[in-house]
Amino acid sequence: MPQHERQTDQRLERAILELLDRRAPTATICPSDAARAVYEGDDDGWRALMEPARRAARRLATAGEVEITQAGRPVDPDKARGPIRIRRLR
Repeated sequence: MPQHERQTDQRLERAILELLDRRAPTATICPSDAARAVYEGDDDGWRALMEPARRAARRLATAGEVEITQAGRPVDPDKARGPIRIRRLR
């Protein structure tokens, strides 16, 4: 994996955790929140970071840091299709 991709992945993981730290323990964020936080432009280029943000969330879920939810319920990160939310593991 190229260095810049690794750095983006790390920035997305940090953004997810930092965004969650600023919210209530039960609050959720969307992967787009992390993509927007990491993207440095002011156009909609953050959209290109959506799949990397979802992958970052899956890695954090595997590491036991967060859980991925759909319709308010935890889901298997590898089976989730469609919109997801991310929250701290309780």
